[in-house]
Amino acid sequence: MEPPFKFSAALAQAILHASGVDVARATFDPVSGGSINMAYRVGVGDQSFFLKRNRADALPMFEAEADGLAALAAIGAFRIPRVLGCGATDDDAFLLLEHLDLRPLASDEDGLRFAEALAQLHHDTGAHYGWPRDNFIGRTPQINTESDGWARFFILHRLTPQLERARAKGYAGALGRDADALLERVPGLFVDYRPPPSLLHGDLWNGNAAIDDTGRPAIFDPAVYRGDRDADLAMSELFGGFPHSFYVAYRRAWPMAEGYEQRKTLYNLYHVLNHLNLFGRGYLGQAERMVRGLYQELRR
Repeated sequence: MEPPFKFSAALAQAILHASGVDVARATFDPVSGGSINMAYRVGVGDQSFFLKRNRADALPMFEAEADGLAALAAIGAFRIPRVLGCGATDDDAFLLLEHLDLRPLASDEDGLRFAEALAQLHHDTGAHYGWPRDNFIGRTPQINTESDGWARFFILHRLTPQLERARAKGYAGALGRDADALLERVPGLFVDYRPPPSLLHGDLWNGNAAIDDTGRPAIFDPAVYRGDRDADLAMSELFGGFPHSFYVAYRRAWPMAEGYEQRKTLYNLYHVLNHLNLFGRGYLGQAERMVRGLYQELRR
């Protein structure tokens, strides 16, 4: 069990300076579910807030998260927790957010509303793939250098860094035998398919999606960039999935182009490689199968 939260006077002062919220006499209740940060529901009088805390060197990760939340909130499609303050002391980095009462997507109506909101988000398109700043996928740095070519962007800034990390950790196998050949063939998937640079959540598994207490769809913990909307749809299928009504409603709002199943495997390879690099060998077999299967399909 996590020990009671103890904060220094310096951290309390930093939170007050950044947000105007005085936590000197607050209550802190640990919130489970994350593997990267310590999280708390903070009670100040009759108000509640959500606090993320980590070591001081995690400040860039919180700053990137705040940037992503602001970008998503600007579209107005989803309920997004409002950023109240972000900063660091010599010992701690923190991100203070609005606390939302949330529940998982469960009903057909939940799926329908979430699909409509996601299609609205994806219709916000830009001139380039990528994002004005780098951010993080989990705790892994995510390069977002803007590009005019989607296949080039995905190869250089998504798959290649993850494969390099995997090899550095000793995960060779099919990653070494087939991955380079796969990267050479990826552009072939996009000869006749040129997706618009949609605004993406970037880490859209069901743990980062919810319904608020008014019935409005909510998203959080983003890794935003502009890219193929299929990448968000693909990840939504990777770890548990969303209600079936979500997929039906999304395709009705914005039908998928031919070839989605292949692209889904390609886009999810990025996340499986990231999990391999973050959490270890348990994801190696899945990564090898995805690399080998895609390579064999694309060499035909």
